Amino acid sequence: MPAAFVSFNSQWGAAVCAQTQQTSNPTVWLTEWAPEPRDVYWPNLAIPFVELSVRRLIMAVALFFLTFFFMVPIALVQSVANLDDIERVLPFLKPIIERNGPRSVIQGFLPGIALKIFLIFLPTILMAMSKIEGHVSLSGLERRTASKYFLFIFVNVFLGSVVAGTAFQQLNSFIHQSTNKIPETIGESIPMKATFFITYIMVDGWAGIAAEVLRLKPLIMFHIKNTFLVRTEQDREQAMDPGSLEFGSTEPRIQLYFLLGLVYAVVTPIILPFIIVFFGLAYLVFRHQIINVYNQQYESGAQFWPGVHGRIVTALVISQILLIGLLSTQEAEQSTVALLPLPVLTIWFHYVCKGRFEPAYIKCPLQAGSKRI
Repeated sequence: MPAAFVSFNSQWGAAVCAQTQQTSNPTVWLTEWAPEPRDVYWPNLAIPFVELSVRRLIMAVALFFLTFFFMVPIALVQSVANLDDIERVLPFLKPIIERNGPRSVIQGFLPGIALKIFLIFLPTILMAMSKIEGHVSLSGLERRTASKYFLFIFVNVFLGSVVAGTAFQQLNSFIHQSTNKIPETIGESIPMKATFFITYIMVDGWAGIAAEVLRLKPLIMFHIKNTFLVRTEQDREQAMDPGSLEFGSTEPRIQLYFLLGLVYAVVTPIILPFIIVFFGLAYLVFRHQIINVYNQQYESGAQFWPGVHGRIVTALVISQILLIGLLSTQEAEQSTVALLPLPVLTIWFHYVCKGRFEPAYIKCPLQAGSKRI
């Protein structure tokens, strides 16, 4: 295997080796900080440097097509919520749709449930793509999966629901209009989708918290393993292993609700109580699960935080741009002009934080590494 773990007598020597280029050819001898033993993903250690670049390029292209081709089922799901379009295209369903019971279910919970079903296998697919990219640590795989997942649900769940839902009739003009009109068109559509996102928060958020407490899938898997696979006490312990929290799929979903709260705080504040209830329940449940249930698979030293901070700032900028687009449709030119510096200042603040704090997460100062270990 063309890879090795090297131990040093001092943190200073380890820092110099990990943070400097060792040869004139940067592809011959690559050094980086080693993950802790539990965090190592062994199958990816032997991948050559050039092959890594090719793999990541292929996965970037695959993610692009996966993200945007998934807009087709999202559009179908959102069209289900528009009963007038269904009656126009399928007139034989009109007697059923006009009944109060089916109409309430279709408009209320069916789009959110259908969208949740479409997203069931997405984390597994994105994790497989991250493994193909060649990351050498489990925490690196989780971080990369979280970035992909957030991009996917932002484009498909948020923008896809807005554009393919209330803006579905405007899609032709949306495609052919100038770029500077896109925030205005989306801004007009956002208030109309508040009801869908409220039901989505209940179906995906509240129900997801309840499922986290019940843990039906691990319970069923334990009984299956206990019945057919357990032969020794070691087998029983492995069958009872609760696993660890899946940061790659859990954290982006939480940040989606944070984005919805920022976007709708000014536009449709009625959505905020649903989001506050979700965050309150999520805090109590996940705190209990992390302390008392899960066996954490690794310790990454807060390596997740720079990515989380970047996505929070991204949510802030998106909410500000969409608010500017919405105000521009309400003949509030003075307010719109006053808000224009806000995204610029937010991005500037992000780069200030990135330059000031991010090195502490990825580098070891030589001053602190002068002690022998």
